[in-house]
Amino acid sequence: MSLFRKPGEGAHPMYFFLFLLTLGCTIGFQGWTLLYTNFAVQEAGFSAAENGLVQSLREVPGLLAFTLVPLLKICREHRLAALSVIATGVGTALMGFFPSFGPVMLTCLFMSFGFHYFESLNQSLMLQYFDLRTAPVVMGKLRGLAAGGSLAVSLFVFLCADSLPYSLLFLTVGGVCTLFGLWGLSLDPSDRNLPPQNKRFILRKKYWLFYFLTFMMGARRLIFTVFALFLLVDRFNFSIQSVSILFMINYGINWFLNPLIGRCINIIGERKLLSVEYATAIVVFLGYAFSDSPWLVAVLYIIDYIVYNFAIAVRTFFQKIADKADIAPSMAVAQTINHLTAVLIPALGGWVWVTFGYQVPFLAGAVLTAICLLAVQFIDREIARSSQHDPAQCAPANKTA
Repeated sequence: MSLFRKPGEGAHPMYFFLFLLTLGCTIGFQGWTLLYTNFAVQEAGFSAAENGLVQSLREVPGLLAFTLVPLLKICREHRLAALSVIATGVGTALMGFFPSFGPVMLTCLFMSFGFHYFESLNQSLMLQYFDLRTAPVVMGKLRGLAAGGSLAVSLFVFLCADSLPYSLLFLTVGGVCTLFGLWGLSLDPSDRNLPPQNKRFILRKKYWLFYFLTFMMGARRLIFTVFALFLLVDRFNFSIQSVSILFMINYGINWFLNPLIGRCINIIGERKLLSVEYATAIVVFLGYAFSDSPWLVAVLYIIDYIVYNFAIAVRTFFQKIADKADIAPSMAVAQTINHLTAVLIPALGGWVWVTFGYQVPFLAGAVLTAICLLAVQFIDREIARSSQHDPAQCAPANKTA
């Protein structure tokens, strides 16, 4: 199934649907990401340990993503996706009105349930509705869209941070996210002719490498998203405007670069692309730990953000080895596996930061990333094994995007 149905018919309805919800969820979640750290430090007065605890609690919904599986029995996937975006928007909109630990935690959890559910459903729908060569391109295009939406949010925050309180900043980005979710709720892009999805909890031995990479990716992600940004704000005193500029640079680069990542997967394969990501991330984490230059750390953060997007190759690898009926439950299970480390690391890392020094979480990240670099070398072998059992599974697609 290609990105476009036939010449002159426009985009595939599922592509438009995911385009819409991805943009909405991006505006809400990235707005939250951009505002939260400065809000936590400047308005709520959180310490590194308190920030780490909130970030750990924020990952609990990801750990519970497997609860999507029974929900699929009572609600269709695309409707759950739209409702998840609405929840993301509502949680974000309420955040800025309650600058204390308890309310911040509760609104954060509500936002996070919506975001993590949508992430699972988004990946599932992409892998179901687009073939082996088209899916990486769709993922790259939607990540490019997300970067463009994030760039717009960063520009909004940069221009309005001095004139609007945090409450209105959160309300604006959360409200826009909610409106996109409501729009998506009115659409039905589904195709009833696709193979039905298993609606039960699934763990299969043949997916071991996907599970392992997903598990390790959780630790790598949290060190990047939580501690790298906190390093810039807490140690180098980056203002919200400085953080906004840094995010705008990241999003501007990735707006153009992300659509190319999917095409790179089709050209060089998942193993090589993920090897580049993890080798680069090791150098970046060591730079975070030992550099005293805010400019160098900012550059490393940009590089980190670029290669972090290569992680879509883990999901396209899964598509090549998976049974078609396993995609939806496996994406929910993958979110849970990804967050087994994510729930623990922010709180533990915050405690380690305060007790032993800020360098330790980044050194631990370098070690974990080195393990990932070794693991991805088995990707080609696992794809070959899958193709031996089901030659059609990894056959080239007839259509490309």
